[in-house]
Amino acid sequence: MEESMIIAAQMLLSILLGALFIVIAYVFDASISRPRRLRSGIVKQGIRGPVPSILYGNIPEIKRITESLKPMEKRSPDKMVHDWFPAVFPHLEQWRNEYGATFLYSTGAIQLLCVTDAEMVKEMILCTSLNLGKPSYLSTERGPLLGRGILSSNGPYWAYQRKIIAPEFYLERVKGMVSLMVESTAAMLKSWETKAEDSGGKVEITVDEDFRSLSADIISRACFGRNYVPGGKICSMLQSLQRVMSRGNIGVPGMRHLPTKHNRELWRLERDIDSMILDAVKRRSSDDDGDKKDLLQLLLAAAENDGDDSSKIPADMTTNKFIVDNCKNIYLAGHETTAISASWCLMMLAAHPDWQARARGEVLAICGTNTPTADVLHNMKVLNMVIQETLRLYPPVAYVVREALQDIHFKGLNIGRGANIQVPIPRMHQDRELWGPDAHEFKPERFGNGVSGACKIPQAYMPFGFGSRSCAGQHFAMAELKVILSLILSKFRWSLSPAYHHSPVFRLAIQPQHGVSILLEKL
Repeated sequence: MEESMIIAAQMLLSILLGALFIVIAYVFDASISRPRRLRSGIVKQGIRGPVPSILYGNIPEIKRITESLKPMEKRSPDKMVHDWFPAVFPHLEQWRNEYGATFLYSTGAIQLLCVTDAEMVKEMILCTSLNLGKPSYLSTERGPLLGRGILSSNGPYWAYQRKIIAPEFYLERVKGMVSLMVESTAAMLKSWETKAEDSGGKVEITVDEDFRSLSADIISRACFGRNYVPGGKICSMLQSLQRVMSRGNIGVPGMRHLPTKHNRELWRLERDIDSMILDAVKRRSSDDDGDKKDLLQLLLAAAENDGDDSSKIPADMTTNKFIVDNCKNIYLAGHETTAISASWCLMMLAAHPDWQARARGEVLAICGTNTPTADVLHNMKVLNMVIQETLRLYPPVAYVVREALQDIHFKGLNIGRGANIQVPIPRMHQDRELWGPDAHEFKPERFGNGVSGACKIPQAYMPFGFGSRSCAGQHFAMAELKVILSLILSKFRWSLSPAYHHSPVFRLAIQPQHGVSILLEKL
């Protein structure tokens, strides 16, 4: 009996040791061997870059380069310079100067091929292969924020989500949402008018939080109904989650699973946001809106579809997870980026009163004393140029990143499966070879004949991403920006407050670090 127990114990120990060996071998391959193979395959083709450490890649060097720049930033804090990319992403600028327009670096185990070569970027944009998809780290490292929603998924599951969500943002559908954009914006401007009157006609306002609240209200009402989703609070918590996540390091093997203070804060915010969305879904399910179908109802219907089509929801996804992930994606894409862009537009018009006057004249000529409608928005050519130029100089999204889901080739370069191709949007948007010697200046007139007339390679303009994975809500975002700006122009004039400190910063989006403070005067 004792002998059989000893044999059983030995067998169990052997199984455990074997399992441990398999786990160690898997971790070693995922965190060391595979990244080295990927890197070696690219380096052998002549692509260079900083040498990474084993576990952290080039993260320590990125921190060192960024820290060394801080004293330089403090020398002229009030000077408005639109060539801000070298200050916000100094490591990318330094490595580009040192290694060329295409170089290789890593964050932990993630291998990033940074591409600023315009011809190679054009080739990527025109690529329709399904072998080029969203990076896997978006649904793992950025999982609390994005999960496996439309912004981070790939393949048939992404196509299924796009099929549900994209039609809600087609141009014809967006036209039907303009009236509620006007209604929400008018309510915000009423509060601004009251503040101005109470201050004798002129008041100082920091617009960022107002725009966030406005954008949250618009996206909630447009996509999720009017009275049941606590959109403002969800968006505020997503902003907090985004801010906490921007402080972390992506790609360090196993780090996201450790119960560090940073991770515990992420997990808490994720639980709270998920709970709020599910509570809203529960209330939405009990609402009776007749035949009206909003986006949340379409997501609910898709989640309840039990068909066995493999292009639908994967077997390992719960109904709640499908709904929560896509709600977070839509809120994030439809709220934060639009609010930030509206702040940058107001800042640029404050800094350039001649363009503010031109845009106001156009709005008043087209709308008079009436509020803008969907039919007149497309006639606002000057305002459209202002928005396009602002998005060129201050794109809310810093990178377009694609992962090679299979081996792929661009401009004669073989890129192995698992490598990430990163295109820094601000660097492409201010490349003098593409935009001319005035690339760092605010000149909306460059868009007078559209993007094709503004840039040598029109594909290099990508404020909404590129290709089949471009932002599904870009018509919605442009309409919202035009409504907000046209209504403000028709009621106020403004200038930059002396308190304004121009300091773009990257917090998973390009935003004004200290907000946009303006002196607002009622017309």
